[in-house]
Amino acid sequence: MAPPPTLPRQRLRYTRILDVAAGFARKGLDSVVLSEVAAKADVPLGTLYRYFPSATQLMLALYRKQLTELHANSPAGVTEGDVPALALVGVVMEIFHMRLMQPAVEQCLNKAVYTKGTDTTKLLREIDSAAETAVTEVSGDAATSRVLLLTVTGLVQSVRCRRLSLFEAEGDLKKACFLLTSNRPAA
Repeated sequence: MAPPPTLPRQRLRYTRILDVAAGFARKGLDSVVLSEVAAKADVPLGTLYRYFPSATQLMLALYRKQLTELHANSPAGVTEGDVPALALVGVVMEIFHMRLMQPAVEQCLNKAVYTKGTDTTKLLREIDSAAETAVTEVSGDAATSRVLLLTVTGLVQSVRCRRLSLFEAEGDLKKACFLLTSNRPAA
């Protein structure tokens, strides 16, 4: 997989591919056909394959882009010992909904295996890092971030398996955010 382009014209194509891919992410991974994505994005199929050799890498790159945008828009200025629980709920809830509403991305995250030296493994690590960075910036605590991201994973699976309703999962996620921020020791 090629790194994201640096030239303006190439960046526009790359962004157009990811924007079109977002529509395909709402379907299952099996419905992501790279030739259809290229046609809708109005880019040559070879260009799409240069950046994304597989549908899995395309969906993971889309999710990485969304996490990066979420991180860029997350509230700054969190001071030690003063975690705004509502800001944390907002960021974690956004990650939860991105994963829940994009079955193709979720399938990639569940199926992908970390294999030494592969592009997909590198992309998965970047995704993990971007998600953790976004939540850590708001929570101010890496351990809280990891717990919340694991909670998101469990709740997404519970909703998908119909063990919890979306409303119940959202309520549980909000409770987790408030519990983790209210029980933090003072600095």
